[in-house]
Amino acid sequence: MRWFVFLWLLPVALFAEKQTVVLLHGLAASSGTMVHIESTLEAAGYLVVNLDYPSMSESLETISANMRARIVAETAEAEQVHFVTHSMGGIVLRMIQRDAPLDNIGRVVMIAPPNHGSDAVNVLQGLPGFLWAIGPSGARLAAGDNESLASLGPPNFELGVIAGSKGLDPFISSMIPGPDDGVVSIESTKLEGMADFTVVHDSHPVLVFNGQVMDQILAFLEKGEFIDKNSSPQNPFAGNWTHRR
Repeated sequence: MRWFVFLWLLPVALFAEKQTVVLLHGLAASSGTMVHIESTLEAAGYLVVNLDYPSMSESLETISANMRARIVAETAEAEQVHFVTHSMGGIVLRMIQRDAPLDNIGRVVMIAPPNHGSDAVNVLQGLPGFLWAIGPSGARLAAGDNESLASLGPPNFELGVIAGSKGLDPFISSMIPGPDDGVVSIESTKLEGMADFTVVHDSHPVLVFNGQVMDQILAFLEKGEFIDKNSSPQNPFAGNWTHRR
């Protein structure tokens, strides 16, 4: 009888022990761009909340306030909430933590975050209709003297940053200082106070599908640090990457 009760309760116990991860996509994207990360995390035993938000039609302040409310509502049972963000999703999370911090935030992996802005915005902002196309939030992501981004301050959570180093457009990449992913420079992704940092040789939109990125996300969420390149499982379909502490 005891074994029957134990086996009956075991799935409930295992479910209760699962950790929760919230996914936040980037500009001009949707939760659909995060499905590979979602399936990877679910296969590893995490509970995943993959959220959509109108990245091109609302201000960063409106997005962050609305997303905070949704995060709280959809993770009400979680003792701790981890995050994986792509591009502008990292800025949304940083704004949430500046304006109305989540007190149960766990580890955070930011993929290609424009923490100090995107030089691609600077390069393209003179084109007719470009700023209109990327919306009020995208227009706030220019690199350089950007008070909006500077005001977000250092992270108040355990942060790992993954940058990309493969630009898609040679012209745009030539206008971005240093190595870049075609949208954000490696240097711009870095944030003072981050726990770890690594570079994957892939482009900005493709990083969310890269096998090495999946390995690094799992490693950081589990241990708070990325995998050293000498010990990482090798995926022949993924780009090369380097690890820096």
